[in-house]
Amino acid sequence: MSLQKEDVVKIAHLARLAIDEADIPGYARNLSSILRLIEEMDVVDTEAVTPMAHPLDMVQRLRDDVVSEENRRECFQKIAPQVENGLYLVPQVIE
Repeated sequence: MSLQKEDVVKIAHLARLAIDEADIPGYARNLSSILRLIEEMDVVDTEAVTPMAHPLDMVQRLRDDVVSEENRRECFQKIAPQVENGLYLVPQVIE
């Protein structure tokens, strides 16, 4: 797939990018080569390939789920204009 000047101008408009007129041919060439690469990759048979979340067979180390601060809800809610059952009451914003 080869992009034309009009395609690059439309893409730039959609992305809200300002580009110089002189740079358009370079952008068209680069974007066209990216699209050609995608077309090449699209024909590769990946039926036997297992989807992976990460290219390395590693497990993420997770920290222990422990409470690290004291519960100060009562202190914070003392200065709130309206509180009910431990929840902050706010004006309705959606009708």
